[in-house]
Amino acid sequence: MLRLTFLIRRKRDLSRADMQRYWLDKHGSLVAGHSRSLGVLRYVQVHTTDDDHSRLPGRRGEMEEPYDGVAEVWWESKDAMVEATRSKEGRQVDRILREDEEHFIDLTRSVAWFNYEYPQVNPTPENIVATERSSLVKLYFPLRHLESLSVEEAQWYWRTHHGPVIRRQAHGSGILRYQQVHRDEPELTAAINSSRGSEIEPYLGHAEVWMDRNSMGNPTPENKAASRRAYEDEANFIDFERSSMFLTKEHVIVDHR
Repeated sequence: MLRLTFLIRRKRDLSRADMQRYWLDKHGSLVAGHSRSLGVLRYVQVHTTDDDHSRLPGRRGEMEEPYDGVAEVWWESKDAMVEATRSKEGRQVDRILREDEEHFIDLTRSVAWFNYEYPQVNPTPENIVATERSSLVKLYFPLRHLESLSVEEAQWYWRTHHGPVIRRQAHGSGILRYQQVHRDEPELTAAINSSRGSEIEPYLGHAEVWMDRNSMGNPTPENKAASRRAYEDEANFIDFERSSMFLTKEHVIVDHR
């Protein structure tokens, strides 16, 4: 399954609340109405919360400012996506969506990439969603790798070394679900960013973690030890200053699975 991650920064003249309202009420309906034409399997809006995100990095130090949200789109396969979006109707719909994005997104400061998921802590059925009314939140961690590593080396370490570190301590960390989402399909990624005028370098990928707020407020000794081990291993492949971290809520707009 192919996935698109689109990190969004709002236009400077909009508040986050106004931007998210337009995105959900207006743009979300527009995407939903054209989802079949685009071959979209699933479309989720991930809205950044009003939490104090400056506290999240902890010992990681200074990180990039949080984005205002993330658009997530899934297709059954790369071939299905290419066939649908490059058809005459698909190109027309993309033009309509891009024109509407300009009403609320600062496209030059936003960035997208195509990727594939590598589930790490993944209970079944896969129905954990950090909805607006639940106590669940989804931690978004778009990350860039150390310059001393190639993309392939960093993704290999992330998948084969860091993944097991987190899996072993998931229970003590309060993690309900954890996925690594690795950037891929460089030609498609370059094309979508070019079409939207992005000036931002795509990330290596992102980690996403679902947690319950009730387990975050009063960290246990196990939580603290797990956080320390996670950070120590992250430092082997992540450039923290060029990465970001923020809490979000999910709005499932389309789900044809």
